[in-house]
Amino acid sequence: MTHTARRIGRTLALVLPVVLVLSGTLAVSTVPWAGQATKSQMLTASSEHVSTRATSRAPQDVLRDRLLTELQAKDPGVALTHLQREVEARPSLAQHCMSIARSLGRAAVDRYGPTRAQRFSRPVCDTSFATGVQQQALGH
Repeated sequence: MTHTARRIGRTLALVLPVVLVLSGTLAVSTVPWAGQATKSQMLTASSEHVSTRATSRAPQDVLRDRLLTELQAKDPGVALTHLQREVEARPSLAQHCMSIARSLGRAAVDRYGPTRAQRFSRPVCDTSFATGVQQQALGH
């Protein structure tokens, strides 16, 4: 019996490191060797087994969360200024500007109340911030 156990142990000792190295290699998502990686440069494990939490978030969602945090820490005016600068720097975010500004308007009402929140309104993304303030004040 000990001979069989010893054989299994030796087999595991040889096979286990190989399995660990291969699974680690497949788990690599990006390697930033030459600056910013593109999707074609990414190595991923089988997409069937990838956790949904591990997926990357869209740039507009990251920006929205950052600006909402900034609104809480500072004020809506600062967040709106940074929204405008981000859209100018990254034109691909322009299509999301209105929804982000509305989110900021709703958050401003929650934090400051409708009257004070409206004072921060400015023409970033048309009148979307003011629309968000109005929607939140009316309970929509």
